Amino acid sequence: MKITTKLRNAGAAALLSTALLSNVAQAQEETIKVGVLHSLSGTMAISETTLKDTMLMLIDEQNAKGGLLGKQLEAVVVDPASDWPLFAEKARELLTVQNVDVMFGCWTSVSRKSVLPVIEELNGLLFYPVQYEGEESSKNVFYTGAAPNQQAIPATDYFLEELGVEKFALLGTDYVYPRTTNNILEAYLKDKGIAAEDIFVNYTPFGHSDWSKIVADVVALGADGKKVGVISTINGDANIGFYKELAAAGVSADDIPVVAFSVGEEELAGLDTSNLVGHLAAWNYFQSADSDINAEFVAKWKAFAGEERVTNDPMEAHVIGFAMWVKAVEAAGTTDVDAVREAMYGLEVPNLTGGTAVMLPNHHLAKPVLIGEIQADGQFDIISQTAEVPGDAWTDFLPESAVLKSDWKELGCGMYNTETSTCVQIQSNY
Repeated sequence: MKITTKLRNAGAAALLSTALLSNVAQAQEETIKVGVLHSLSGTMAISETTLKDTMLMLIDEQNAKGGLLGKQLEAVVVDPASDWPLFAEKARELLTVQNVDVMFGCWTSVSRKSVLPVIEELNGLLFYPVQYEGEESSKNVFYTGAAPNQQAIPATDYFLEELGVEKFALLGTDYVYPRTTNNILEAYLKDKGIAAEDIFVNYTPFGHSDWSKIVADVVALGADGKKVGVISTINGDANIGFYKELAAAGVSADDIPVVAFSVGEEELAGLDTSNLVGHLAAWNYFQSADSDINAEFVAKWKAFAGEERVTNDPMEAHVIGFAMWVKAVEAAGTTDVDAVREAMYGLEVPNLTGGTAVMLPNHHLAKPVLIGEIQADGQFDIISQTAEVPGDAWTDFLPESAVLKSDWKELGCGMYNTETSTCVQIQSNY
């Protein structure tokens, strides 16, 4: 009798335990989890914190509309702290512990490349919102920032054709994005007739602060009277010291114009811009874009984050990427990564400059190219704007890349060799 009672008690306990586990699992499935993988501390926090806030705003807005597939969205925010290996650890945590359905994040290419093996192993999905060097195509990443043909090449053309620059200083932070971008630009400039000795290349560490010698070297480059221009791939808070040193050296935009690829409204908010008026940035969006949809977005952002907060290009990339992900999930009827990926191709959503963003089979967007001139208030006067330009995963200006094509929709390949008609499965830059 006692044994029977014990068995019954054990059976009841097991049933209770199973029920509790079932309830926990059900509770976990009541939300759709969105991973937010941006540095909130360290050298890149100056740029990435705003992107975290952008995602929180977008998720709040979607939840106010009723959520997605009948469920509320839940933001799961982690801080990789500008530590590139930590990005991989945090991505693994998001996918295996938090069980997120999608991730929005990274800024630097070294952080993205740290994450790539993890999301490819676990079949995660990352929306990457920042301009980058190209030369990559992963089926697990949608690149919503600019490829080189949507930023670096058009900015260089502007220097050559509009400003008459004859000598180029390519200044970058020492990691993969500046180095690869500058390799492309060196090849492009030489193809345009610029001599090798008229191209000065320099790299500095993240957080670099002493710019006196480098600025002096740039000034000396123009000692022969030729027009010098700076193309800047300097990232993070190192920009503060660079622009301060330019001002201290009395270098104006008329003397030596700078076009930056990683300086936007957020970075300028921490600077005295009075001496920077006239310097340039190349992006696909500026807060000053004159469109009804942008005016609405800027107003919503300031209401959410504070009147003093500004918008910028990577924010727009998250807006576009998030809107496309929502549409793809709705079309697929699931958050399953493979189904969402298939639903992404050809999706169109409004961009904030008044045009339309289209997702291409190479996981890049069609985007307009804008050149903006820094104003005293930290905003940009848009002085040049193109129609939407389709993003290239592989540049035409490096011989080894010119033969490559990315087409995940029809070819199922991100690195298809058009000469041999074969798909390269392993990419050397991973």
